[in-house]
Amino acid sequence: MKRPRALIITGEGLNCERETAYAFELAGAEPCLVHLGELLSRSARLLDYQILAFIGGFSNGDHLGAGTIQAARFKRRLWEELKTFTAGGRPVIGICNGFQTLVKMGLLPAPQGVQTATIMGNDSGRFEDRWVQLVLEPRSPCIWTRGLASLFLPVRHGEGKFYAEDPALIPALLRGHQVVARYAAQGPSGELTPTMAYPANPNGSLEAIAGLCDLGGTIFGLMPHPEAYLSPYNHPSWTRAGALGVKLPAEGEGVALFRNAVAHVRES
Repeated sequence: MKRPRALIITGEGLNCERETAYAFELAGAEPCLVHLGELLSRSARLLDYQILAFIGGFSNGDHLGAGTIQAARFKRRLWEELKTFTAGGRPVIGICNGFQTLVKMGLLPAPQGVQTATIMGNDSGRFEDRWVQLVLEPRSPCIWTRGLASLFLPVRHGEGKFYAEDPALIPALLRGHQVVARYAAQGPSGELTPTMAYPANPNGSLEAIAGLCDLGGTIFGLMPHPEAYLSPYNHPSWTRAGALGVKLPAEGEGVALFRNAVAHVRES
């Protein structure tokens, strides 16, 4: 089939669009950079694409909270089209600011248009820019992480703490295997276990939640940046590995997520 078209929403404080476009290109999709204003004015249509990406950055300057204004604009102007897009099982990813937007829009944890959780300021009280270990839920329905057990990715955010006031929500997400990715620490035998300890958990996110999907597994949001690890030379220790004679991988770990989404579209 033709290459799936991946819509990457740009503009108004967003960034990482070139890295995300390259990730989809490596995965076999046709990346399409479209300014948010084109969607709001209807000169571009969501339904002309097979994959949708809400990228990282500082949409609308993070005024009123990260992702808040972008979420409100989608709810007011594009909600019906977005519902049609997601109801058809087309993959959606929200990275960092995009994850914040999906949660505040009410697309995650469930695509019902009602906000049931939030992503708030880091417990450290500062912007966190570091690499983190993630352990992935093998029973998750998430099509983006299919076949993956762990990831090593960078975070860069000031508001990354997943929080829910309803004490029943997070246990329900865990039971439904919707908690796709959790911040993890490495044990003495090399095993990864979820952790609340800083800095392995860089923001104090409840139950170490770093990424969620909906029950259908096609809508996925995560705070770390997979588009920032596409090449082995993005790894913070690649020079040390080379000096020690360790063979570098063919590509960065983040590429696998995008390959999974493209494969899902082709199989659908």
